[in-house]
Amino acid sequence: MGNREDLLAGARQAVLERGLAKVTARDIATAAGVSLAAIGYHFGSKDQLVTEAITMGVGTEIGDGMEAAIRDAGEGRTLWESLAATWNGFVDVIQSNRDGLLLSTENGLQIARDPAQQVFMAEASAEAHRDIAASVQAVHTDLSDDQAAAVAKLLFVLFQGLAVQMIIAPGADWIDGDELTTAVAAIRGK
Repeated sequence: MGNREDLLAGARQAVLERGLAKVTARDIATAAGVSLAAIGYHFGSKDQLVTEAITMGVGTEIGDGMEAAIRDAGEGRTLWESLAATWNGFVDVIQSNRDGLLLSTENGLQIARDPAQQVFMAEASAEAHRDIAASVQAVHTDLSDDQAAAVAKLLFVLFQGLAVQMIIAPGADWIDGDELTTAVAAIRGK
């Protein structure tokens, strides 16, 4: 690995060990086995490094889980027929990745105050949309590129909203797959 990759891995390790609020640039550099100056050289700031490390680490696991939920629910079913099962799979992904999502949500408040990190997150979101669209279209080959992209954006924003709700209100009554399909059918007038 190079210094950049070492820093990303070191940041994930240090944040998990020390917590987002307590981790220092020195903690990260030590965990990565590189100089403190390498953080500025490769990322510009500790905050940007932490954002990228969290986003990449959490995003990969969640993306893989979402892809599996889409694939497993969609096998031999139309997009409509698979919606409830896909959504229930997403709920499982959130429950399996609670700690990472909590860390990502906590970091989100920092991102909201930093335009440079917002640019990175906009690019990361666009990449997530493309990945989800590709997963949807691989299973539901009848969808056009525009349809798959729109479905991906909708699933992504609903997933994020549910993840935040499950983190901040773990005892709340979440929308399950059956309720989601009922709501969408009602919106469609069916």
